[in-house]
Amino acid sequence: MLVQLNRSDQNRAFAPNSTAVPVPGLDRQRTDPVVVVLGQPGRVAALGPHLPAGWTVRLAADPADVRPDEIVLISGAREPDVRAARAVLSARTRVVALVDEDARAELVAAVLTGGADACVRGGQPAILASHLVACRRRQLTDRWLNVAAAVPAAD
Repeated sequence: MLVQLNRSDQNRAFAPNSTAVPVPGLDRQRTDPVVVVLGQPGRVAALGPHLPAGWTVRLAADPADVRPDEIVLISGAREPDVRAARAVLSARTRVVALVDEDARAELVAAVLTGGADACVRGGQPAILASHLVACRRRQLTDRWLNVAAAVPAAD
């Protein structure tokens, strides 16, 4: 009832009856997260059941097959793989590098320097899933960075 009483044809940001969101894109419906696997799919075959409900895992032939807001998991990652993916992907795309459990520190440093947002040793699905969930949280919070710069100027 109150919604009807306060209803107006004008929908301006920050007005008492506004349903507009002052920053473009913040009001869009968020889709369920998708993890795109590049590299060796056998290493992450058991990952799906460890991810939260609604998450999906799909394979991609190359980084060009990745859509915006998907999380990229490079299985069996090496520095050139990460650099090649980062060169094609948007800056907001999260990249997780999965390396061998006994990978040397130099490889871990190289994939992180090459552009990976996280590096996970070994393929234990529960641990890998927790890193992917953390990447998704960071991806969502990045939308709120620099909000003041995205707010349109008042008329």
